[in-house]
Amino acid sequence: MKQIAILALSLALPLAALAEEKGEKKKVDYRPEIHGTVRAKYEYQPEVNAGRFQVRNARISISGNVAPIVNYKAEIDLSDEGQIKMLDAYTRITPLKGFDFTIGQMRVPFTIDAHRSPHQQYFANRSFIAKQVGNVRDVGATLGYTIDCALPITLQAGIFNGSGLTDQKDFWTKNINYSAKAQFRLPKGFNIVLSAQKIKPSEVSINMYDAGVNFKHGRWMVEAEYLYKHYAKDAFDAVNAFDGFVCYDLPLKKAFSKISFLARFDYMGDHSDGKEYENGKLVLTDSERKRITGGITLSIDKPFISDIRLNYEQYFYNDGAYIKESERNKLVIEVMTRF
Repeated sequence: MKQIAILALSLALPLAALAEEKGEKKKVDYRPEIHGTVRAKYEYQPEVNAGRFQVRNARISISGNVAPIVNYKAEIDLSDEGQIKMLDAYTRITPLKGFDFTIGQMRVPFTIDAHRSPHQQYFANRSFIAKQVGNVRDVGATLGYTIDCALPITLQAGIFNGSGLTDQKDFWTKNINYSAKAQFRLPKGFNIVLSAQKIKPSEVSINMYDAGVNFKHGRWMVEAEYLYKHYAKDAFDAVNAFDGFVCYDLPLKKAFSKISFLARFDYMGDHSDGKEYENGKLVLTDSERKRITGGITLSIDKPFISDIRLNYEQYFYNDGAYIKESERNKLVIEVMTRF
């Protein structure tokens, strides 16, 4: 009943606002927009003297408007690490400026780095927060509201199945996952993001809390983000994760529009994705690690947005840690094209 009440309220608010604006007409472009992102890269791991080519992403999306207050988006990745995945598939109602209701499949409102699309990433490989600890896409509904004032604030909150992207048809649950996010845009280029999320991948609930800040001024971009992940019933030790990086852009005048110099440090404690058990405890999915990443990015802005990323990643593990085959020191050369 609580779930039904929440959804009913979510629907009632946009409809009520729509009634207030009845009769008003807005000029809307109904032509669909088609975008795509291709990321192809070569990675070399000196410890094992082995390399590989990989198409990390081949995303295609279509979005647009069907009415003055109704828009949509559908996005599929034809090669998400070699697999075809349906990513975004939602419709959004925006009855009032700054207010929206979204229902469908989407990235849940949580964290900073996990919300970046592949063409918006600063490094060839995502941070531990974005890839392992806080990476969640699900089916559900969200409400969003932007307060446009001297201190702009964007609020988002949603409820979700907890079924992930593929297990929807026969998935019925007595529990709901939720996520909430607040973004504060401060003067002088500062941006603060606070978010919380509850998920239940199997038998145990997991609560996550995230706080991040970034700063943009001139050619500089600095960001730091911290995530705390707690497992109910002491099923696994709480996880701490951190991601911090700095980027400096130097404009160029000929073949490239700019060159960016980047450095990142990220950390993740022993981590479980919350899906598998052994002897009454959750199984370790990722071992504790630290990583330092340095690199440069050459950007081309015409006719398509395209980046050439050159990164080197240095990992640090504790003695006896389980190290996955692709989570070692590596040199990465990546070309990203957005159209």
